[in-house]
Amino acid sequence: MIEFLEYEFFRNALWGVLIISVAAAMIGTYIITRRLVAISGGVTHACFGGLGLGYFLGINPVVMAALFAITSSVGVEWMSTRYRIREDSAIAVVWAIGMAIGVLFVFLTPGYVPELNAFLFGNILTISRGDLWAFGIFTAVLILFFLCFYNQIVACAFDRDFCRVIHLPVRFINYTMTVLVAVCIVLTIRLVGVMLLMSMLSLPMMSAEIFFHRFRSMMWASIVISVVCCVVGLFIGTVIDVPCSAIIVITMVAVYILLKVSQAVFSREKE
Repeated sequence: MIEFLEYEFFRNALWGVLIISVAAAMIGTYIITRRLVAISGGVTHACFGGLGLGYFLGINPVVMAALFAITSSVGVEWMSTRYRIREDSAIAVVWAIGMAIGVLFVFLTPGYVPELNAFLFGNILTISRGDLWAFGIFTAVLILFFLCFYNQIVACAFDRDFCRVIHLPVRFINYTMTVLVAVCIVLTIRLVGVMLLMSMLSLPMMSAEIFFHRFRSMMWASIVISVVCCVVGLFIGTVIDVPCSAIIVITMVAVYILLKVSQAVFSREKE
């Protein structure tokens, strides 16, 4: 397996999964804590509308997907806070509209859309140096924001109403994190695709939550689990010549089941 490291495309893929797995674990811990797992699916499918419109207009589909993702995620936050609409209801609307727009414009686009499968199912081995720079800059910004506002992020994730009472910048934190979630989703589409992205943003955190309940501990454990699963899935997928994105998600599911079984065994032994 070491010989794969001689190829630049594999090194790019390896660096890509390392960087994005860290970012996805940090974002995912926030999503899990706020009980907003569905927003990753909603924004992901809203991106599909941007992809379809981008192909139809001849504009970079990733840029259009980013615009759709940020608009939809901010829209969900705005509707839930301004008009007291339940977040799961707002997410369902965004999900449906994004998919409908995407299907419509992909159908209207003349000819075959060559890169659509990469966005739908993921193609890790096509990550370029430009993608790595984008991933790296985003992850650096995310880490910097967490370092500056960690306590406020944790407080807003657990109890927004109490944070408003003690005059924390709840709106600023929520909207900034919402935008960061959207950008993370857009960048990660190239890794695991629209269909599998939700797993990457939830499974490592669910695994970490089995043994850890504090935000910081969950986040660090999620990063470790995400990095290990992504690297193992990348090597296995490359060796047996199957889609790496699918193997990464299967690896994450296997780790979650293994940890869940281990928890049950340890609980019985204590009894």
